[in-house]
Amino acid sequence: MPDTHAATKDPSATRSLLRLWPYVRPVRTRLFSAAFVAIVASCLGLVIPLVLKWIVDGPVADHDPGGVWLGALYLLLLGVAEAALFGLRRWLVARPLASVEADMRADLYRHVQRLPVSFHDRWASGQLLSRGTTDLMLLRMFLAFPLTFLVVNGVTILAGFAILLSQQWSLGLVLLVPVIPLVVLCSVFETRYSLVARRAQDQVGDLTTVVEESVLGIRIIKGFGQHRSQALAFRELSRRLRGTELAKARLLAGLWGLITTIPELAIGAALVLGTVQVADGELSAGTLVAFLSTALALRWPVESIGFLLAMSQESATATVRFFEAMDAEEEAEGAASPNPLGSAPDPVPLSSADRAPGALPPDPRSSNAGRADSEPTDAGRLPPPTHRKKLSPGRDEPSKEMPPQAELRLTSAKSEPGTTTAQPLSDHLGIRFEEVMFRYPDAAPGTSPVLSRIDLHIRAGETMALVGGTGSGKTTLTALVPRLHEVSGGRITLDGEDIALMPRERLRGLVSVAFEEPTLFSASVGDNVLMGGGSSEHLERALDIAQAQFVRRLPQGVDTQVGEQGLSLSGGQRQRLALARAVVGRPRFLILDDPLSALDVHTEALVEAALRRVLQDTTALVVAHRPSTVMLADRVALLSGGRITAVGTHQELLRGNAAYAWLMSGAEERHDGKGEDGR
Repeated sequence: MPDTHAATKDPSATRSLLRLWPYVRPVRTRLFSAAFVAIVASCLGLVIPLVLKWIVDGPVADHDPGGVWLGALYLLLLGVAEAALFGLRRWLVARPLASVEADMRADLYRHVQRLPVSFHDRWASGQLLSRGTTDLMLLRMFLAFPLTFLVVNGVTILAGFAILLSQQWSLGLVLLVPVIPLVVLCSVFETRYSLVARRAQDQVGDLTTVVEESVLGIRIIKGFGQHRSQALAFRELSRRLRGTELAKARLLAGLWGLITTIPELAIGAALVLGTVQVADGELSAGTLVAFLSTALALRWPVESIGFLLAMSQESATATVRFFEAMDAEEEAEGAASPNPLGSAPDPVPLSSADRAPGALPPDPRSSNAGRADSEPTDAGRLPPPTHRKKLSPGRDEPSKEMPPQAELRLTSAKSEPGTTTAQPLSDHLGIRFEEVMFRYPDAAPGTSPVLSRIDLHIRAGETMALVGGTGSGKTTLTALVPRLHEVSGGRITLDGEDIALMPRERLRGLVSVAFEEPTLFSASVGDNVLMGGGSSEHLERALDIAQAQFVRRLPQGVDTQVGEQGLSLSGGQRQRLALARAVVGRPRFLILDDPLSALDVHTEALVEAALRRVLQDTTALVVAHRPSTVMLADRVALLSGGRITAVGTHQELLRGNAAYAWLMSGAEERHDGKGEDGR
C-alpha cells in the first residue's frame, strides 16, 4: 500500500488549527456567543465561594437562621443559572458546528473528485475515508468543546487567582508556585502526544483500508479460503493500533496524575498556612472557607488541561490530515500541455524507416491559433464529421461530401519558395497523437517511459483497433485521450484542437469511455447507464446496442438497484451495461478498452453487429485482443515496446507483420518486454 503517512513532524497545533478559520467564520457569531455564555456561567461558579464567606462571617457568626436560608437560596439560584447558561451554550454550538462538519466533508468529497487519477493511484482509499469520517468528527468535537473551554478555563483561572490574591495574597502566592512546572509538563506532553496521535490516526486509515478491501473482495477471500490470512492481517493492524492507543493513554495518565497531584499539594500547603493564620487571628474563618472553596472551584479548570490538550492535539493532527488531501493539486483545467510539441524530452526526428507502416508523419505545428475550423460551435461542441462515412466490409462507399467552406486548407508548409500547399481538412480532423510520450508520475527516476513518441492519426469517422501484448501500454494510451493522465511529452488533438487546452468538462463531453473493468454504482440500472449522458429516450437504444435485454427481466426493469459495485449482476451483464453507458450519449469520440471480453461468442456477435451501426457515426479507438473485435475497425495499429510499430488493415498486417499475425493466431500469449509498468 502506498505510504500516505505524513512526515514525523507536523506543523504546530496552533498553526494547523488556524486553517479551520474559513470554515468557522460563517458561524463565528454563534461560537463567540457560546464562549461568552460559558465564561459567564463559569464565573458564576466563582461567586459561590463569596456567598459562602458571607454566610460564615455573617448569619452563622450572628446565629441568624434566616440569613442562612437566604444564603442557601442565593446558592441555589446561582447553581440553576450556571446550569441554564451551560445548556444555552450547547444549544448555540450544536447546529452551526454540524453545518461546519457537513461543509468540510462536502468540500473534501468535491475536491477528491477533481484530483487526478495519479493521486488515487498513490493514496489508499481507507486513508481518504478516515479523513472524511473520523478526522472530521474529531474536528467537530474540538470546535464544540475543547476550543471553547480552553478559553473559558483560561479566563476562569485568571479570575479565580485574582479573587484568591485579593482575599489573602500570601496564600494566593502559594497556589501560584505550581504554575511553572505545569507549563513545562504541558509543553513536553504536547510534543510527545502529537506524534502518537498522528500515528494512531494513520493506523485507523490503514485499518479502514483493510476492512474495505475485505468487504469488496469477499468473493476472492472465500473462493481461495483466505479468510484466516485476512483475519491475521486485520488482527496485526488492530494490535498495532491498540498499542498506539495504549501509548496515548499512558501519556495522558501520566499528565493527568501530575496535573492533579501538584495543585493538590499546593492546596494542602495553603490549608495548613491558612489554619495557622486563623488560629493567630490574622484571617477570618469565612475568608479561609471562601479561599479554599475558590481554590477547589479551580481544580476542574486546571485538571481539565490534560485532556483538553490531548483533544486539541488530536484535532490539530486531524486538521493536518484533512488539508493534506485538500492541498493536493487538482487537475489542470484547460492549461497548456506540460511538454508541448516541439519541447518533448530528447526529440529525435523519425526517419521514414523508423515510422510505422501506414502511420502519418508528426504534425510540425504546435499551436492551433488562427485556425477557424477548429473553433468550437454549438455551445462548445466541435462541428460533426460530415465529410465522410465509414469504409468497411458491408458498408457504404466513402461519401464525397465535404463542408464546402472547408474543402482545402492553406498551411504554412511551402513546397516551393513563394507558393503554399493545400492540404485536405481530413488531415486535421479526428484523433491525432503527435510524438506523445508518457511516464507515470510515481515511476522511478531513469526508467523508460511507458509510451515513447507515439504518432497516430485516427481519421474522423474512422474506427481504429489498438492491438498489443499484455503490458504494452494499450490501456494507458486510451486513458490519455480523456486526460485521465497527462502526457509527458507531445500532444493529442481532437479535430485539430489540443486537448490540453480544452476545459475538461467539454473534453469529457466529447469523449466517452468504456473501461476494461466495468464499474457500476449503488444505483438503478438506468441511473448507471445515463451517467454517460443522453436522456431517458436514449436509454432503450443504448441497452439494445449493448444487447442488455436482460434488464427488462429484472424485478423493476431499469429501476432495479444493482447493489455495490454491481456485484448482483454477472461479469458479462456488468460489461454490457458499461458499454451501454459509453454509447448512450452519442459521443463524438468513443474509446473502448476491450469491451467484449466477458461476453460469450453468441452475445458478442450480436453486440458487434449493433456496434457497427454506432461506429459509423463516431470516431473510435478500440483496444482489441481477438480477431472478432478487430473486424469492427477500419484500420489496426500495433503497439509494441511503447511505440506504434505498424498501422494498416487487418488483412494487410496479417500478411505483412509477423508480430501481429502471432498475436492474432491464438498462440500462447507472450509479454512484449514492457512488463507490468505498461499498465
